Amino acid sequence: MPNYRRKRSQGLTRIIIAGLLLLLFFNAGNIGRFIFPLPFRQVIFREAAMAGVDGTLVAAIIKTESNFDPGAVSVKGARGLMQVMPETGRWAAGKKGLPGYTPDLLFNPEYNLKIGVWYVSELYREYNGDVVLMLAAYNAGRGNVNKWLEQNSWTGDRNNIDQIPYPETRQFIRKVLFYQQTYRYLYIASPGRDLPTK
Repeated sequence: MPNYRRKRSQGLTRIIIAGLLLLLFFNAGNIGRFIFPLPFRQVIFREAAMAGVDGTLVAAIIKTESNFDPGAVSVKGARGLMQVMPETGRWAAGKKGLPGYTPDLLFNPEYNLKIGVWYVSELYREYNGDVVLMLAAYNAGRGNVNKWLEQNSWTGDRNNIDQIPYPETRQFIRKVLFYQQTYRYLYIASPGRDLPTK
């Protein structure tokens, strides 16, 4: 009798596990979206499209920089979703013709994205569409990246990220590239996944 109950219990456990696996398989996108939400996605993809930048790349930068917290402030004073430095914000606002700039505007998600995405597009153009160089410059500054390239401290190659002198920049690039693939898969890679762009 006890042997029968044990077998019955094992059979029930297998059925439950199989059911859970099927549930995970058919709801992987929903579970993934729960683990990797994409707040502000309409604004992110709108600004990215206007600047000619991949929206999943912008989302990945935001995830890495602030984890989508519009009130985030770094130790160095970078602000908002894309962790824009106040001086960079002032410079970018001037270039974009946005009047009335104050550093506190960087806490406004839409304003922060206008500035941050524009800056990403500028770096993207400066580095001839090389995402890794652009990300390195976004994190460490274009002056540092140009110095590394001139001094052959780093070849600039995606396969040689370990050559980058700043550990923080190496980690930043790796995280952004991982999150970009994650957001691309979860939000735009499969049929039936809606991603507002306007």
